Parts: sequence; C-alpha cells; structure tokens
Amino acid sequence: MERILHYFPVLTPLQRGQFAALLPLYKDWNAKINVISRRDMDLFYEHHVLHSLAIARVQSFLPGARILDVGTGGGFPGIPLAILHPDTSFLLVDSIGKKIRVVQDVVRQLGLKNVQAIQTRAEQVDGTFDFVVSRAVTALPEFAGWVRGRVAHQHRHALPNGIICLKGGELSAELAPFRRCVTVYDISRYFDESYFETKKVIHLPL
Repeated sequence: MERILHYFPVLTPLQRGQFAALLPLYKDWNAKINVISRRDMDLFYEHHVLHSLAIARVQSFLPGARILDVGTGGGFPGIPLAILHPDTSFLLVDSIGKKIRVVQDVVRQLGLKNVQAIQTRAEQVDGTFDFVVSRAVTALPEFAGWVRGRVAHQHRHALPNGIICLKGGELSAELAPFRRCVTVYDISRYFDESYFETKKVIHLPL
C-alpha cells in the first residue's frame, strides 16, 4: 500500500480506503478459490495493483469515458483503474463465472458505483468504448480481432481510442503486424521496482 501512495500521493480519503481494503478482500477470497497466485499475495500491491495502474501513467481517463476490461480475471486492471478514476465508467468481463463473482463482490464491498462486472466474452459485449484494457489475456493479433468493433470512433483523450494492455517479455513477433501504429511504453520509466524491468504498456489505436 505504501508504494501506491508513493506513486499516487494525490488520493482522496475514500480512494485510500478503497485501495487499503483490496488486500484483505482478496485474501479472504483466495482462501476460498484461487483467484490470485498465492505466491503473489505477499507482493499484492506491487504485482497486481501498481501493475494495473501503469496504464494510468500512459493515459489517464477522462470523466465520462467508457473503459472495457476484457479477461479481467480477479478484477485487474479494471478495479484499481476504477478506484483511481471514479468518474469513468468501467465494464469488466470474463468468461469464467467464479472469477466474475469475486469481482462483483469486491466491487460491492468497495462501493464502486462506476463498475459493472458480467460473465461474457468480448465478442458478445454491446456498445462501444474509448479504450479496451487487459493484462496478458492473449496475443495481440487475436485480441484485436475480438474487440475491433467495440472501440468508439470519436477520440477525446491524448491517445487515440483503442487497446491499452499490459504485457511482458519479448514482444517483437507479437507486435510485428502492428509495427506502424503500435506504441510500447516501458513501465520501468514510471515505477522503480525491479519487477517492472521487463513489463510494458502497449497502445494500439483501432
């Protein structure tokens, strides 16, 4: 939690309370089902919360924006981003029902009014969104195919509407089809922890 406050010092008391409540909520759920790798729980804020918030370092979301989190799993990156952007609407989707039940409970207990979580696939989502976010769901060419029709045409942010996703490791082959339009941001530019040395934020306009 201290790392969150270090990098994001301008938080309201409500936001600080919501971020602080994340760890006990996920510990409780992890005792029932394996939502998060148990070896990661000791580094929960670094590996999950701060990692999710790297997207906000690349693009902060405007009030009234609509964000789709595809393959949200236990709620990442969507829930940390929703806490940070209380005036932005988030739709979190995953095809696995037990994960969505966890997300729905966390959202309810945190009192997040700007988040909806449903069990579905990206191809079945209605409506359009400013950005589609994700964390290591699948290779970018396949992911882009899933969500291409879900991105709004009107741009309101500094970055063009499209995909903003979290990736790690060697990405040259995966990004080759998009080399003329994709932008890669090293998370180590924003956060000092060694965990982020190979982590990237990828922006692909659609």
